[in-house]
Amino acid sequence: MREWIDNQYQNIFLYVPFLLAGGGALYFSIVNEPNLIPAPFVFALMIASLFIKRTPKIIRAILIFLFGFYYAAIFTHAINTPQLKHDIHNTDIIGDVKTIDYTDDKIRLYLHTSDDMNVRVSVSDDITQIPKVGDTIKINGGLFKPNAADAPETFDYARWSYFNNLTASGYANKIEIISSDKPSGINALRDNLHSKSKSFLADSLILGYKNAVPKNDTPIWTATGVGHIWSISGFHMTLVGGWLFAIFYLIFRAIPYITRRIPAKIPAMGLAWIGLLFYLFLSGVDVATVRAFLMTTLIFLAFMVGRNAVSMRNIAMAFCLIFLINPHYVMQAGFQLSFSAVFGLVWLYSVVKPKMPQNKILKIIYACILTSLVATIFTAPFVAIHFGTIPTYGLIGNLVLLPIFSFVIMPLVLIGMIGALFGFHGALNLAHLIYDYAFNVAEWIAQMPFANINMPHISNTAVICFVIGFMCLILIKNIKTPVNIISFSAFIMLGVLIVHLAPRPIFYTTDDHELVAFLGEDSKLRFNKSRASNHYFTFDTWKKINNQSVDTPNHRQKHEHGVYKFGNIVYIQKFVPLMKNITELCNDNSVKYIVSYFKIDSPKCNHKILRGGLVIYPSGRVKHTPTKRRWHNPRA
Repeated sequence: MREWIDNQYQNIFLYVPFLLAGGGALYFSIVNEPNLIPAPFVFALMIASLFIKRTPKIIRAILIFLFGFYYAAIFTHAINTPQLKHDIHNTDIIGDVKTIDYTDDKIRLYLHTSDDMNVRVSVSDDITQIPKVGDTIKINGGLFKPNAADAPETFDYARWSYFNNLTASGYANKIEIISSDKPSGINALRDNLHSKSKSFLADSLILGYKNAVPKNDTPIWTATGVGHIWSISGFHMTLVGGWLFAIFYLIFRAIPYITRRIPAKIPAMGLAWIGLLFYLFLSGVDVATVRAFLMTTLIFLAFMVGRNAVSMRNIAMAFCLIFLINPHYVMQAGFQLSFSAVFGLVWLYSVVKPKMPQNKILKIIYACILTSLVATIFTAPFVAIHFGTIPTYGLIGNLVLLPIFSFVIMPLVLIGMIGALFGFHGALNLAHLIYDYAFNVAEWIAQMPFANINMPHISNTAVICFVIGFMCLILIKNIKTPVNIISFSAFIMLGVLIVHLAPRPIFYTTDDHELVAFLGEDSKLRFNKSRASNHYFTFDTWKKINNQSVDTPNHRQKHEHGVYKFGNIVYIQKFVPLMKNITELCNDNSVKYIVSYFKIDSPKCNHKILRGGLVIYPSGRVKHTPTKRRWHNPRA
């Protein structure tokens, strides 16, 4: 046992990113803001432990975890994104256009307003005069404050907006261009390339616009397991970096003056890195792209100094650096999917080291199958968490479709975008023809039986079990007994058991009590209204938690004179019924909970009155949705 424990100390550094992420995730998940007074002491102890070599490993691990927790807290308070106090309708807003997002069905303008807010507004279809990046404009429209999570442990749009420097989102009915300066900067270049190429393939694969792919196509790509190609990450960085390196390497090999003094690969890597840096900013600097760029940087550096390029230590270093840049990245889908896949692949090829066939063609096929299989397994929990489904034929989709994008569509789009600057669109047109062919293949795969497996809501406890399971698999070093495989299996099974046994709520309500839902006798949700403009996605979120297809209609629950009754739960949506019934309901012992659209306070009945967003379980347990965090509290 002692020998086995000593063996684990050899890769102790690899636990650091998981401890940092665990501390950060805990901060983002708790209900109330923590006290920041202990933060300086934690940071001081953390620094001291780095210089005191005899610091016990368990103490150091606790300090790293606490450092991640308090670093996330201080970072949150430091960015101090301005927030909207309440929704605004039919108002005039003046601001500078910082960037433009082109989607399949609308255009979104990102503005920095005259009152120091960063807002995103959707442009109405009847507006023909679209401003350019750098223009100062005046719009007439409305702004909405970002909503908190629709239920506990679900996506919190207010938190996402806060950490992405977004004050509010809204709409524009009219646009007036006040001044139009000659655009400059990377966003102006992106806008110019978009207008020249006029291709959603160029927008998605090169410029990084996330919603440029036609809406009807997106579910097909997701069902085939290749939806990740529309988010610029390691796949794109590898292709672009490889092409740039090959071009510059051939150029420098043809210059004897250079190759006699230094290997051609060194200047080739340097210039390829500069090209990738440009591509990083051109694609919008998404978290998955940043991760891929940092990994590529470490690989290039390792090659230049003659070290092992692909290693767990390099991934851990990139992980820690991205966490320090923005700790909230650990809560985002792109970060989780990107790093889980890379950890799995590096573990496969640097630790497991599978035996490859001698035949070169069979070796390529075998490597592709292994790569797709391991990436699918390692990302499966996070795909289920963020998207609610798992593509059954993801392995087939990746093996069939990725080569088409890698060796045909992506090069054509890159060449076509350059050609579009000079008025030549032949390469882009050919790329779109091949895209149509690939889409037909994807559609055929997506129509196969059981192409998508709908997953139930996955709690934070189950997520922790899954993460620990994968940590055991890739980090525990064995001597004789396969401890890593046994531990991995145990934690994964525990996580699955938690998901399977988790009860479903029987009642849901938003923070403003505008929308509520009851669990009907047919195990389907019944709502107090069939639509709600302020809670457009809430219907889908609640249905997913109830393991119900989002395509089912929003069935409306009938009420008795403005009063909804479900067992011992009562919801009142109008003021007059509230006044008429509150006394009776307070005295009714069969009524355990009272939820009202209007804020009410009754000293004799406060134990029954529920406030804020929450869910109620069959056992009667009430779980509130956090709404009192830094990103929920409006400040001037």
